Amino acid sequence: MQEPHLIYFADPMCSWCYGFSPVIEAVHRAFGRGLPVRVIMGGLRPGTEQPMDEAGKREVLTHWAHVHEATGMPFDRHAMDREGFVYDTDPGARAVVVVRRESQELAVSYLARAQSAFYAEGRDLTSGDVLADLAEEFGVERAGFLAQWRSEEAKQETWRDYAIAQRAGVTAFPTLVGGPNETGVYGVVTRGYAPADQVVGVLKDWISRIAA
Repeated sequence: MQEPHLIYFADPMCSWCYGFSPVIEAVHRAFGRGLPVRVIMGGLRPGTEQPMDEAGKREVLTHWAHVHEATGMPFDRHAMDREGFVYDTDPGARAVVVVRRESQELAVSYLARAQSAFYAEGRDLTSGDVLADLAEEFGVERAGFLAQWRSEEAKQETWRDYAIAQRAGVTAFPTLVGGPNETGVYGVVTRGYAPADQVVGVLKDWISRIAA
């Protein structure tokens, strides 16, 4: 993309990214397709294999409470109540990457839906069946989705996303980057959560300067 656009580094099982999803919606309402969003998976806890212990769950629930206080977004802890719950973010991230093959816009919507399914509905985002159910809500054919999601190519594509995030120096999720400006430079819009009015205000100022 050479036209101004946003790069959104996020993760479907990142609570602050879930809290940021209404901000992304506000950006879309403000700018529509005139400021497209490209989503890249940041890699919060990919490849985790050990079940989360009770101390780990308590720590995560503390983070969730902070996000709820800051954003008002609903949370349901049932996703972590399953015995042997493994907080592996890779399956959900790979699902977003597969949907992204349809379009970036669809990937952004799917990401928000997956976040809501996990945090607000307590559904299992490590389950291929759950991820396929969510994809079907967007008209994505189930068998084709699952075949791609299980493929080695999708796994490699997802891990390339993580590498891109690392090379870009992204250390907090969500991170929103905008560019290019008139000199071809990209800049950080927000590193970590920020409210919608702040983000939209920064972007309106940026767009007005580019247009001047």
